[in-house]
Amino acid sequence: MAPTTSRRTLLKQFGMAGAALSIADLPGWVLPALAQSETLVPFTDIPATFNPVPNATNRTLDIRKIDGALTPRDQFFAIQHYGQPTDAELSGHKLKVTGLVNKPMSLTVDDLRKMRPTEVVAGFECSGNSPRSMEGLSSNGKWTGVPLKTVLEQAGLKPLAREIVFFGADHGSEEIEWRTQKFTLEQNFGRSLTRERAMAAEPLLAYAMNGEPLTKHQGAPLRLLVPGWYGVSNVKWLNHIHVQDEAFLGRFQARWYRTLRGEMIDGEMMWKETSVAEMHVKSVIARVTFDGKAHKVHGFVLGNGTPVKSVEVKVDEGPWQPATLDPVTAKDKYSWKLFTYNWTGATPGPHTLVSRATDMNGVVQPTAADLETKKSFLEDNSQFPRKLTIA
Repeated sequence: MAPTTSRRTLLKQFGMAGAALSIADLPGWVLPALAQSETLVPFTDIPATFNPVPNATNRTLDIRKIDGALTPRDQFFAIQHYGQPTDAELSGHKLKVTGLVNKPMSLTVDDLRKMRPTEVVAGFECSGNSPRSMEGLSSNGKWTGVPLKTVLEQAGLKPLAREIVFFGADHGSEEIEWRTQKFTLEQNFGRSLTRERAMAAEPLLAYAMNGEPLTKHQGAPLRLLVPGWYGVSNVKWLNHIHVQDEAFLGRFQARWYRTLRGEMIDGEMMWKETSVAEMHVKSVIARVTFDGKAHKVHGFVLGNGTPVKSVEVKVDEGPWQPATLDPVTAKDKYSWKLFTYNWTGATPGPHTLVSRATDMNGVVQPTAADLETKKSFLEDNSQFPRKLTIA
């Protein structure tokens, strides 16, 4: 269980300091941190190999310990392909803006801080997040930075500009195959956005999270944040934006982060490859607690920013029952949405609990069987049954 948290700390965390609020006004999710009588009901489906202890570069969030809307900096999940850049590589950091722009630029983080700041609460997950990692490659933070659009407008996009490419300071050796030839080249991590998407209001050049400067795990001193998109798009250690007229075909854009799905069209299976981009609606049961009278199920929902219509929980083979969305997280478009479900009358013995989310467009979180024609493991938003035993 998470440690006891004071009311003052909770008010600060949710930006309510000084407000005339009672405990009843606080979101239901944080109440377990206050209720000393509650105990954690352990899941029986956690594999012995699951290890949420962070190493030098990677972190997996232990979702059983979530106790608030914002993930603390030292718990926020982290993963990368080339490892972290060295301190020497980040020393004297500047953000270059080059290519099809009227005014090439070189900006320090201090230059960005002098621009009008923007804050957004946004949660996201790795596109490889799934039950294999106990859904721990996901987190939620309050980000501070400058809208990407502001910098691109200052640079001035030329009429032929089509693709905006973002490079991080992390790099590695890649073997690129072209027909019968192979080339080994040193490359920086790169992802891109179309001009239209890059010039939207949401993408952010972020230099702080939860009111503090980014740590190296989070991409310090600067990272891209594309709210509603999978984590791979949120390029860390961002040091170069290049504007070009052709599509970017880097490994992690065109070859690595692809999803292959089959779709029956007129009785024929058609295969479609798509790029990993916007998140698909997903709910996850994170933990179950017991207060001596009833059990409470806690979880979260992630998605692309489309409002959540409902979250439901099913126990064993029973009917779907409505869960309650936390109003604090529900008000932030791109935040994860926390939910609770009061489970009464639980009988002794083993049980299986599962949740599903439905967004306002009527998109329902699929089952694993619904995704059988998806051949790649990325973008797994299937329902995640959880197992436990009531003593």
